[in-house]
Amino acid sequence: MILNPIPKVLSSIQKHRVQALLMGGQACVLYGAAEFSRDADLAILASPSNLTRLRKALADLRAEVIAVPPFRAEYLRRGHAIHFRCRHPDASRLRIAVMSKLRGVDLFPKLWARRTSIDLPGGLSGNLISLPDLVLAKKTQRDKNWPMIRRLVEANYFQNRDRPITKQIKFWLLELRTPELLIEVAGSNLQLCRRLARSRPLLTLALAGQAPRIAEALFEEERVERGRDRRYWAPLKRELEKLRHGG
Repeated sequence: MILNPIPKVLSSIQKHRVQALLMGGQACVLYGAAEFSRDADLAILASPSNLTRLRKALADLRAEVIAVPPFRAEYLRRGHAIHFRCRHPDASRLRIAVMSKLRGVDLFPKLWARRTSIDLPGGLSGNLISLPDLVLAKKTQRDKNWPMIRRLVEANYFQNRDRPITKQIKFWLLELRTPELLIEVAGSNLQLCRRLARSRPLLTLALAGQAPRIAEALFEEERVERGRDRRYWAPLKRELEKLRHGG
């Protein structure tokens, strides 16, 4: 039997009081939009004291850096991810990626204020990046992220559509990527939809019930976000190449 390594990761974070938010695939699992993830991605506060606590948690996991850049605050603050591989028997071979700055997402203190806290078996607790922040963080050039965004928002919609609050309806209108569901939510929330159309113009198509044109507009939204992500990462990738070649 393959043991789930995430409880060991969370227990080490909890033990050393690290300000860290689980994001990526593991957060998708806990939000009900994925079945399995082999890695653990963490957003962390890159303060000296929190990095000291993080180093202790990583030592507890017997985690070693496996690629460039090295584990230094300057790289985290510029937007790089630091990659580790765990050697502890309870988390053997698990890859951990640590970041403190995400494109298109608020800085860590605001992410922390909006976090989702969960209780897990065995007295463990964990902190996840909020669902809206997770969706924003996944708007990258990676192909697999876009179907996941759709599943994340759909899952939240089907879980809460019977008794939604305004905050949830706003989230759905701004982030749903399913034309039929956008039309459904828009038709039930006309005034809010009209206001939000200033931020997301395709909502005017949802109000008109034009599913084919919504699909085209969603494709264009994705294309624009992929381009923004490529431009954001271009200088960071050049820096990584220099580090790989000893620059």
